[in-house]
Amino acid sequence: MSLEIKVPAVGESITEVTIGQWFKNSGDYVEMDEVICELESDKATFELTAEAAGVLTTKAEAGDTLEIGAVICEIDTNASEGDAAPAEERKEESKSAEKASTGGGKTGEVKDMVVPTVGESITEVTLATWLKEDGDFVELDEIIAEVDSDKATFELPAEAQGILRHVAAEGDTLEIGGMICKIEVVEGEAPSESGSESTAETTPSSNGDSYAAGHASPAAAKILAEKGIDAKNVKGTGKDGRITKEDAEKAQKSAPQPAAPQASKAPAKETAPEAPKVAGERNTKREKMTSLRKTISKRLVAAKNETAMLTTFNEVNMKPIMDLRKQYKEMFKEKHNVNLGFMSFFTKAVCVALQEWPAVNAQIDGNELVYHDFCDVSIAVSAPKGLVVPVIRNAEALSFDQIEKEVVRLATKARDGKLTIEEMTGGTFTITNGGIFGSMMSTPIINQPQSAILGMHNIVERPMAVNGEVKILPMMYVALSYDHRIIDGRESVSFLVRVKQLLEDPARLLLGV
Repeated sequence: MSLEIKVPAVGESITEVTIGQWFKNSGDYVEMDEVICELESDKATFELTAEAAGVLTTKAEAGDTLEIGAVICEIDTNASEGDAAPAEERKEESKSAEKASTGGGKTGEVKDMVVPTVGESITEVTLATWLKEDGDFVELDEIIAEVDSDKATFELPAEAQGILRHVAAEGDTLEIGGMICKIEVVEGEAPSESGSESTAETTPSSNGDSYAAGHASPAAAKILAEKGIDAKNVKGTGKDGRITKEDAEKAQKSAPQPAAPQASKAPAKETAPEAPKVAGERNTKREKMTSLRKTISKRLVAAKNETAMLTTFNEVNMKPIMDLRKQYKEMFKEKHNVNLGFMSFFTKAVCVALQEWPAVNAQIDGNELVYHDFCDVSIAVSAPKGLVVPVIRNAEALSFDQIEKEVVRLATKARDGKLTIEEMTGGTFTITNGGIFGSMMSTPIINQPQSAILGMHNIVERPMAVNGEVKILPMMYVALSYDHRIIDGRESVSFLVRVKQLLEDPARLLLGV
């Protein structure tokens, strides 16, 4: 008895599928419920299982597009395993055919690649970019994609050598352990381009005769129907001329020919005045929020809602630091091979003040206050994909040049998207510098679970009264936002005054007074 296996219904809106690959060859003996092939639709990939045990006879090839309900193969249920073609002959024929077409041998093994664990607190990632296209040959450990988490961007290396098959699309959000792609394992060298070209040349160029030619996929058909465009007027770029979703999105409806003016016998009716036309283009653009941007949004709103946040201000005379930098910056750079910036002065001043006012360096954990005897200073950096806050560990023990080198290293990695989870985890206090963008004054938001953040701003020359005289001095406003649940007004103001004293008299930083 021969049992026909038909393409099953795999979704309400799916009317056809494409055979991705056969896991069993024609003439093989298959067991009941054994996976025999893989079917691909516009939305997902499905596995087709044998409905009975017997000898398989395929009715379609890999790459063929079939409608739902079409016969895809037959199984001779009366045949025994001994009636199947010798496995060694089938294996040799398969290997020789694959080597002739690819230059390497497919092993039949399919490597499923899932989203790896990238951090304790990370439960999902977003597929940012495919660096390799679907169907490309990839080497073991070759970078094939970039994934974004709410903290950093990671590179995804191939876990095997072979043909890459995309499962997830760019922009998809996947949970840790979710399927991201598959690799059809290939042994030997990479497929030669000449071999693929010769195969393409020998393939009959009769795409117009195939079912897929000029046929729109379900998703593409829906888009074309909404636009009122006939599929016959759209050129397909998919397999065998198939119209893909991207083709439908790019398709434009041809403008109708203007009708010849006809003399109207009826008297002209009075019409309402037309609305005035707006000059210029009025285009809009929509972009999906990245995981990093969504997480930043949630954390900022949570900080506003869950903390009793207040901000206190002061102003700092930057002339002593600017004079010191002007005098020693060349010698500093020559000796340490790094520029002497403002960040090292502020970091050192903050570390001294934090050790004198430990509540500013504390955080709430449930019903307890956690005090730190070290200063892990977070530095806010504006990266291309959003704000990140890498941490300078034990900043209180670092020298000026060590702080400057660490700032440069972390800022460079942040802008390149190479920061690790460890480099952004923790932190007991944050410094943010809005002055580099021209900010005069702001109220920075606390970086939870920390209890305070210091905001730097731009330096502006202003007239100041000094010992009864008016002098023009380079002044900077500084702002300290703090959690009033932990830090009292006396502590916050005293902390900021101490930072001001140390910055206006840098010698105090060296003498520890």
